[in-house]
Amino acid sequence: MTDIVSRNEWLEKRLELLAEEKQFSKTRDALSAKRRALPKVRLDTDYMFTGASGAVSMDDLFGNCSQLIVYHFMYGPDWDAGCPSCSYWADNFSGTVAHLNARDAAFAVVSAADFATLAAYQNRMGWDFTWVSAKGSTFNQDFRVSFTEEEQNSDKPIYNFNTGGFPSSEAPGISVFLRDETGIYHTYSTFARGLDMMNGAYHYMDLLPKGRDEAGLAHSMAWLRRRDEY
Repeated sequence: MTDIVSRNEWLEKRLELLAEEKQFSKTRDALSAKRRALPKVRLDTDYMFTGASGAVSMDDLFGNCSQLIVYHFMYGPDWDAGCPSCSYWADNFSGTVAHLNARDAAFAVVSAADFATLAAYQNRMGWDFTWVSAKGSTFNQDFRVSFTEEEQNSDKPIYNFNTGGFPSSEAPGISVFLRDETGIYHTYSTFARGLDMMNGAYHYMDLLPKGRDEAGLAHSMAWLRRRDEY
């Protein structure tokens, strides 16, 4: 339990923290600039997906935008439902796409399951973002979010740029692409805790006296359910 103090004492401590928060914002801005300055890699594979109207190309996912954000959603071909954690992240997507489009960025979600399975789950959850199936494509394997049984059983790290393992055949991530008159380029990917800043609900929890309140659980997200299962 934190101390109980007077308003003036609280304000003094709050101003000390505010100075640290401002420094953190400056550091974050500098890190974001470095992220934007990363070199890019040309895509040599013409990835094809399946969407509501059939075949969807990588180029199609951009729409009228020159930039594309892809969320790699964990949903294996034989799974009964989408990953609860990815579903938690997806609950944060609603309403953002129009704003991204206004800044020349498209947004799409890609999963390994077939499109009919994805569409049924999307309808259940009430989401309206673009969601396509990578079934029949090497997209998930190439961007290291789908793993073979052999890879999972190997002692070699397979996830997050081969820095760690992952306890599932599917893993979450975000990848960013740029399109110009010369082609499509991969500019950035992030995995693991790199996804954290994309979950607004978690960051609201970080403002609370109890924070995320996950200490003592079997694992950090043991409390989590799909939002229609609480």
